[in-house]
Amino acid sequence: MDHRSLHAWDVTPAEAIQIQHRLRPHLRLDQAPEKIESLAGIDVSYSRGSHQLFAAIVVLDLTEPILKKNGKDTAGFPVIESATAALTVDFPYIPGLLSFREIPVILKAWEKLKTRPDCLLCDGQGLAHPRRMGLASHLGLLFGLPSIGCGKTRLVGEDRRPGPERGDRVALVDKGETIGMILRTRLNVKPLYISQGHHMTLDRAVEIVLACQSRYRLPEAIRMAHTLVNETRREAEASERPAEVCTL
Repeated sequence: MDHRSLHAWDVTPAEAIQIQHRLRPHLRLDQAPEKIESLAGIDVSYSRGSHQLFAAIVVLDLTEPILKKNGKDTAGFPVIESATAALTVDFPYIPGLLSFREIPVILKAWEKLKTRPDCLLCDGQGLAHPRRMGLASHLGLLFGLPSIGCGKTRLVGEDRRPGPERGDRVALVDKGETIGMILRTRLNVKPLYISQGHHMTLDRAVEIVLACQSRYRLPEAIRMAHTLVNETRREAEASERPAEVCTL
């Protein structure tokens, strides 16, 4: 599947920061899609200290939820399509600049897809970022799609805790600005950090995350992408298959 070309990828960290500042004004955070029929979960995996990265994208059909499995009540959605990719990259691991390290391998997986999803759900941040330009925002602009950041950890903002019940939430605030929502997705489990990516409002982002979340802490799209990408990485490491070198 095609994507936009917004900038070069062979850049220095200083140049990457300037790109983030340049892209930030192009985000649309005052509107969101009313209807979403398909959702793509995106995750990246790599071993600590490794330059070989793996990406997985899983596209789910949200129109036909699976309510029962093996006689037990559960929640899930059929997989429309999935894709994986591996790539060797040189960009260093720098918090706040991870999109420049991870997006090249995501683009390789994206190019294999035939289904254009209605929305992206990324394991990472959107607006909840020092320069308000995290992975979800960056991908939303590249693909021209609504996007949501769903982080397992906090990158910036005040450390607050919502109530213990599913759906309890509290605003994630940084320097007086609301940049996301700290959301409890299951009773007494660690909350997630939800933020707008692109073409998304914060309230709608929370609605979408809760709508595609099942009996696990992570929403189904990301959980399935997380499982797939780690399986792909382990298989590649076991077989010692070389990855492509980033040439974007």
